[in-house]
Amino acid sequence: MDAATRRWRAALFLFMLAAGTGVASWVARTPAVRDGLDVSTGSMGLVLFGLSTGSMAGVMSSGPLVRRYGGRAAISVGAALIVAGLLVIAAGTSLSLAGGVFGGLALFGGGMGLAEVAFNIEGAAVESVIGRPVLPVLHGCFSLGTVIGALLGMALTAAAFPVGWHLAAVAALIAAAGVRAVRAIPHGTGKEAAGTSGPGGWRGQLTVWRDRRLVLIGVIVLAMAFAEGAANDWLPLLMVDGYHVSATAGSLTFLVFASSMTLGRFAGGPVLERFGRVLVVRISAVTAALGLLVVIVSPSPLMAGAATVLWGLGASLGFPVTVSAAGDHPRDAAARVGAVSTAGYFAFLVGPPALGFLADHVGLRLTMTVVLALLIVAATLAGALDTGQRADAEAEPVLNETLSHSSAAAPARRPSPY
Repeated sequence: MDAATRRWRAALFLFMLAAGTGVASWVARTPAVRDGLDVSTGSMGLVLFGLSTGSMAGVMSSGPLVRRYGGRAAISVGAALIVAGLLVIAAGTSLSLAGGVFGGLALFGGGMGLAEVAFNIEGAAVESVIGRPVLPVLHGCFSLGTVIGALLGMALTAAAFPVGWHLAAVAALIAAAGVRAVRAIPHGTGKEAAGTSGPGGWRGQLTVWRDRRLVLIGVIVLAMAFAEGAANDWLPLLMVDGYHVSATAGSLTFLVFASSMTLGRFAGGPVLERFGRVLVVRISAVTAALGLLVVIVSPSPLMAGAATVLWGLGASLGFPVTVSAAGDHPRDAAARVGAVSTAGYFAFLVGPPALGFLADHVGLRLTMTVVLALLIVAATLAGALDTGQRADAEAEPVLNETLSHSSAAAPARRPSPY
């Protein structure tokens, strides 16, 4: 691996770490933001809708933006929106303006959606260059950032540190990481080369779904993203309502889950290289399902809390490995990665609210059987991740042109061993 590629990979890791810290910092200070706005929980729910709105707009726009301008442009815009969003949230909280916080969350969510899909495309391109897994560690950096952000948020909350100054400091951190990343990312990754055949923009992103294998990969990523998103949004409340533990114990349970996710992603590279995607994702889905089953039926909160380790480890590799598999195509790698990433983030955003609606009727523990069923489906369909003969010589020039439009910045593609 040459120096340029090492800088490229390191920049992606750094920015994902900063982005994870930003997300967790916001989540950890949500109660303080609500108090600063002096609104009810129901009104706060309307404010939070800004995050969902912005996130979906960013996710849906990222793929076409990358195809037209390249991943570097999408990440630049995304980073700017994230920083602007955090600053607007900080100002809105300090001035007690609910509309300001809503707008800041929309900017923040839009930036995260734009940047994360583009980062998946960049990560898949780095994998193609170096021939080793990158996406699991990339997502591991994000998970590590959430752990750091959560711990920092808890500490600053205990010290009664002003929310505005906290979020402004995090915005500065993300801005610095964004500048560093943009400088190291090559021009044109994922950009459609001039004269490339086939439709572009939204039409191109929809066209790739004609591939039956990609549809199966999309189902897997939906299921694994659902399992991860369900824990991110509902695990603390599931422990509080389902097992009658304290709020602190519920938060601690989520920290255990997040730490397990982080560990699984950082350890995933060597495991993938040795056993391959199909077996790893199948075992991951089964492991997550076993952990979730214990959480659902356990008579003891301690046993349920311990089972979240299995849930976290099992859910850790599903999303990044599946996205990586989507990129194994001789012509439409960037479009396929963008499409599958969009499907996964759609599950992250839409799945948890849908679970909440069902939980109003049957309770959170029983609601989690939906996630359990999806994990079983993912384990069953894992064979679709088998790449087959993807590195034949005829495809090589097209792959180089599609995945890395800037040949001076990125070395030629080498087949991945997993």
